[in-house]
Amino acid sequence: MSSLPYQPGAMIRATVVLLTMALLSACSSTRMAYRYADWGVTWWVEDYVTLTGGQEQQLAQDLDNLRQWHCTAELPRYRQWLAELVRDTRSADLDREKVSYHQQRLFDFLPGLLEQAAPTATNLLASLSDEQVAELARNMARNHGEMEEKFLLDSPEARAEARAERTMERIGNWLGPLNPRQQRIAREWSESRGRQTEIWLEGRRNWQLALLAALEKRDSPEFGEQIRYLLVNSEEVRGDAYKEMMAESRVAMADLMYELIEAGAPSHLANLEDRAVELRGDFRALTCEPA
Repeated sequence: MSSLPYQPGAMIRATVVLLTMALLSACSSTRMAYRYADWGVTWWVEDYVTLTGGQEQQLAQDLDNLRQWHCTAELPRYRQWLAELVRDTRSADLDREKVSYHQQRLFDFLPGLLEQAAPTATNLLASLSDEQVAELARNMARNHGEMEEKFLLDSPEARAEARAERTMERIGNWLGPLNPRQQRIAREWSESRGRQTEIWLEGRRNWQLALLAALEKRDSPEFGEQIRYLLVNSEEVRGDAYKEMMAESRVAMADLMYELIEAGAPSHLANLEDRAVELRGDFRALTCEPA
C-alpha cells in the first residue's frame, strides 16, 4: 500500500519485492510469481553484475532456501493478517486507527525477511572479484543517474502529477477505480509531499555508497555483520532526512488511505475485501516444495 519505491539495495531489493509482490501489486498470478521469484532475482542481479557459474549456482541454492523459509514461516502470518483485513473490511471497521494498524502489520513483515536474507546477500557479495565490484559500482551509478533523469528532470508540478498517478494506480489495485473526489484527495496529497523524491534518491545513493565501502573490506570477519546492518538498518544508513521523511510518509499514507476509504462507496470496500480474500486464497494454495 505504499507509494514510495522502497529499495534496500542491489541484490536484496529484488528478493524482497519478488517474495512479497503479491501484497504490494495486482499481480494476476500470485502463485506463479512466488514460485519463480528466485529466477527473477537472478536475472535482476545480473543487470548489475555478471556472475560466474559457481556464483549463480550458490545464489540459486541460497534463494531456494530463503523461499522455503519464507513459505513455511512467513506465509501463515500473511494469511492471518489478510483474514483480519477481510473481517474489518466486511464489518466496515476501518477507522483511522484501524487503517494505521493494518499498515503497520504490512511493514512488520519486512524486518524478519531482511534478517533471514542477510546471509544470502553476504554469500554473494563476499564472492565478488575486484572486477565484479567495479562493474557493480558502474552499473549502480548508471542506474542511479537514470533514476534521477526519470524522477527529477520534470517540473515539481509534473512530478507531483506523476506521483499522484502512481499512488492512484497502486491504491486502485486494492480499492478499484477511484471516484473524482478520491482522485482529488490523492492529487492534493501528492502535491504536499515536497522534496520526498529528492530525499529518497539521496538516501538511495547514500546506501549504495555505504555498500561499496563495505565491499572494499569483504574479506573482513565483520563483513557479514556489516551487510546485515545495511539491510536491517537501511533507514539509518540513508541519512536523517530520509529517516524523517519515511516516518512522516507512513503517517501521511495511513491518513490518505483512511480519507480515500471515507470518500469511497461501498463498492470500494467490497473490492478491498475481494482482493484480500483472493490473496489469502493464493497464499493458502501455495505449497512449500522446492522449486
